Amino acid sequence: MTTVSTHSETSPSHPPTTKSAGHVIVDALEAHGVRRAHVVPGESFLDVLDGLHGSDIQTVVCRHEGGATYMAEADGKMNQVPGVAMVTRGPGAANAHVGLHTAWQDSTPLVLFVGLIPFAHRDREAFQEFDIKAWFDTGAKRVMVLDHAERASEIVAEAFFAAMSGRPGPVVVGLPEDIIQQQIAPTLHPPIPVATGGMTTTDSDALAAALSSSSKPLFVTGGNDWTQEGADQLTEWLERHQIPAAAEWRTEGTIPFDSSSYVGPIGYGRPRPTYDLLEETDLLVFVGTVPGDVITDGFLCRQDWNKKNFLVTIDPSLRGRSGPVSYQIVSKPDVFVRDLAKIDLPVKAEWKAWTSKMRVEQELFAALPAATPGDGPARMDTLMANLVPTLPSDAMVTLGAGEHTNWAHRYFPTQRYASMISARNGSMGYSIPAAVAASLAHPNRRVVTIAGDGEFLMNGQELATAAQYGATPLVVVMDNQEYGTIRTHQERHYPSRVSGTQLKNPEFALMAQAFGGFGVKVEHDHEIPEAIDAALKAIDDDGIFALIHLVVEQRVKAY
Repeated sequence: MTTVSTHSETSPSHPPTTKSAGHVIVDALEAHGVRRAHVVPGESFLDVLDGLHGSDIQTVVCRHEGGATYMAEADGKMNQVPGVAMVTRGPGAANAHVGLHTAWQDSTPLVLFVGLIPFAHRDREAFQEFDIKAWFDTGAKRVMVLDHAERASEIVAEAFFAAMSGRPGPVVVGLPEDIIQQQIAPTLHPPIPVATGGMTTTDSDALAAALSSSSKPLFVTGGNDWTQEGADQLTEWLERHQIPAAAEWRTEGTIPFDSSSYVGPIGYGRPRPTYDLLEETDLLVFVGTVPGDVITDGFLCRQDWNKKNFLVTIDPSLRGRSGPVSYQIVSKPDVFVRDLAKIDLPVKAEWKAWTSKMRVEQELFAALPAATPGDGPARMDTLMANLVPTLPSDAMVTLGAGEHTNWAHRYFPTQRYASMISARNGSMGYSIPAAVAASLAHPNRRVVTIAGDGEFLMNGQELATAAQYGATPLVVVMDNQEYGTIRTHQERHYPSRVSGTQLKNPEFALMAQAFGGFGVKVEHDHEIPEAIDAALKAIDDDGIFALIHLVVEQRVKAY
């Protein structure tokens, strides 16, 4: 009896002449700088899983495909490399769609690998067969299927290029089970360079002239396509010229929280002074984002809104833009800032007064409430007042969707780029997977997540993933026994007719303990300081994640 090996023999002096396509895919991922793959395993891509065995890529085994793609999406937000998720066909692919939609609307580079039925079984209604292009084509930048094994490395390069070029976003790659097992030459396709754009002399002159003639300019930063170096350089330029900058909803940290130029977030639930910026300014410079639905309160409901603006984005199509455009600069943020640094203008008295006015408003808005607990039920204000002073300067916060996130927008000291990792498409269930991804990517930084009770239960099982891989986020679950954002809209449109928004919750602290972490339930305000101390001690001394189950009254608001 003859045994046929599926792997070529190799030694340090004799590299393999062939490898399986699945193993070549892993080699290509390593060559593209991938550090971890977020996986829910399936028999359809076992050869890729086998390739991950012993590779330099950490395989993070998740508990649900939605959690896996959320983690990969968060990874893409934090790095200059697309996040990677791997799921199986049919049901697995369906579950992964929520993370794909988040990556699409948040402009996050993500590559989703989906194991498929064997090529030979296609179009026969095989087990878990589905049409990958029909499912994903409208929600991804590209959908590709590896139908020829010898293109395995090339298709990885194409996928990463598509995810990063132009406006970043998700790409889906289908991997037929039989194709990835075929033996091919292990030659790797080199990474494809991504164009970064930049300001021409004409662009620079136009922007300088617009700034010089402006009395109340405002920069708005956003998107995920930054580096810390670019964020630092923009901060220095804004502070030197005493020009203000606001942050697109859920992207705080590009300009530090305590910068003299930072004047707050613009998005749903924004404070009135920040909202007024859009009305008062005479020049808007959007960097890394465009004036879309959220920034403009539903695509500029005011018909007379017509501000002079510069839109700085690498996306020439300006997808998602609302209102008129004065000038477009096709550039990634870092390259634009490099060119912006060459523009040196005299500081105008109007700029100083305008920036100072809005900065004072932001400082008043972000000032912590009293840290001394009250006598009544637990309050998020008290928790933030006691937690924030403990945070190091590089602390990170992850958020899903809901009114509970407003406490972070108001009080969390975002000091660095990518210190707020969130879902701008309003996707619930994002907070816990994002916290796990952030903690794995930055094990020496304090990672905090603020989750709502409804939102937590959508992916709270990924705390098992945190325990398995040593992620140590501090999880705060704000339990107000309802879907709070929807209840707010309900009261506005159907007052006193509560329907479909109320919740009966489990003991979240016990869940945390069952998953292998620390958990404490807090029902009274005076219990908060001790709970925070105990939770941070568990993280720092025991190396485990910690959860504070904060039971609050209904209808509580951050502002």
